[in-house]
Amino acid sequence: MNKITLLVVSLFANTGILAQVPDTLVRDRFLRRLDSLENSLFLQHGRISGSIKACKTGETVLNWRQRKAFPSASTIKLLTTATAMAVLNENYTYATVLETDGIIRGDTLIGNVYFRGSGDPSLGSGRFKGYPDRAGVFQECLAAVRKKGIRYVTGAVVADAGIFDSNTIPDGWMWEDLGNYYGAGVSGLNIDENIARFVFRPGATIGDPTEVLRLEPELPAVSVVNRVTTREAGSGDQVNINVTPLGNTFFLNGTVPKGKAEFPVKGSIPDPARFAALSLRNTLIQNGIGVAGGPSLATPADTARRDTLLVLKSPPLKDLARECNYYSINLYAEAFLKTVAVVLNEGNDTHAGIDALKKVWAAKQLVFPGLRMKDGCGLSPQTTVTAEAMTDLLARVSNEPYFPAFYESIAVLGRDGTLRNLGKKTRAAGNVRAKSGTIGGVRGYAGYFTAKNGEKYAFAFYMENYDADFGSPAKVMEKLMVQLVDF
Repeated sequence: MNKITLLVVSLFANTGILAQVPDTLVRDRFLRRLDSLENSLFLQHGRISGSIKACKTGETVLNWRQRKAFPSASTIKLLTTATAMAVLNENYTYATVLETDGIIRGDTLIGNVYFRGSGDPSLGSGRFKGYPDRAGVFQECLAAVRKKGIRYVTGAVVADAGIFDSNTIPDGWMWEDLGNYYGAGVSGLNIDENIARFVFRPGATIGDPTEVLRLEPELPAVSVVNRVTTREAGSGDQVNINVTPLGNTFFLNGTVPKGKAEFPVKGSIPDPARFAALSLRNTLIQNGIGVAGGPSLATPADTARRDTLLVLKSPPLKDLARECNYYSINLYAEAFLKTVAVVLNEGNDTHAGIDALKKVWAAKQLVFPGLRMKDGCGLSPQTTVTAEAMTDLLARVSNEPYFPAFYESIAVLGRDGTLRNLGKKTRAAGNVRAKSGTIGGVRGYAGYFTAKNGEKYAFAFYMENYDADFGSPAKVMEKLMVQLVDF
């Protein structure tokens, strides 16, 4: 090597330019990729935005239309779960309580049995090892009543869902989503994620009508308008279910595949608190404990002193958040949002939760221009966010004490959750963690990756109004996430 070459290398090394060149080249390739996408037939009617920030410093690495607001879809769950961890702490648990009022004389309770909720979205879900499923919850309640020697209740079984407001559905949710399992509203008393299953008998040939054999669990006083027909074998669940909030008529449209004796489709329970009271009452009666009154809902006038028979604790918040983000469970996010409002004494409805959320981050000198929230899960298309706001949040959270739990709540590319089928056997598999979001022509991903220098970076990408005739939105986003690890 001659003296001139040595001098040039030395100058580059001393100024740090040599170390920056690879990052600059990677960034420029990334920007060219985003520009190419935006000018492609795939996005001829749409747009794309992106942001990447260093977690340790908050420094911007890449921006592309970063201040343009997009429907957030389910990526907003990252903001909701981070807020819940900041306010409640990662080990927070919900408590659902079985209570009685009145007095016990001999084997008779002269009073009511109360089932008081705390907003726990996981009660009876069967998702968590060591925690009861729906049937197990009511069996534990039965055992607690028996332990008190009660064989007859002169009053009623009363569901107390008053910790939250009675409006189970946030503003902005679409009619086409209500009634489907992902459109289950949140109550102060939830059971088995407020899900019911419609069991169909498909027809013998394509186009034949179907029969609804039963509902699991059985729902009282509901009617079903079934317009579902039969499609070719292997076509899967193509059923859309509609029901009004707290309503009792389900409208079923779409198709189920032929070739099966029974085909279950998940829907939602429109009045979960009342259903929980009914289920508990039925369990008591079926096991020899008489109940004079029917199932009912508590009112603010129910102020009599109550005695505790049983407390059912939820898994810790960090486990609930993991299920929420891994599998994009809307119910959990909505419960977290209202719980934040209740704990901070801001109210008990969705609006109060949103106001409380914004105050939490404003107190940390973090505001989110372009953020508009109608719900905590992103099912409302009116909930919007910018890529810049999302990476601001993620970079900030990476320096919070609960970050390890939050980070573990996000699915891993090519491994699990909603990302299990993306990026398999690529250089990004096992590195990138992201929350996905899909709604009405919008696709978004936000999360973290580890760069070649070992540092964590936050990223967010959103695209809208893509043309699926010219490409797969999932594959387009997959390529962007794989390209991240080149930094």
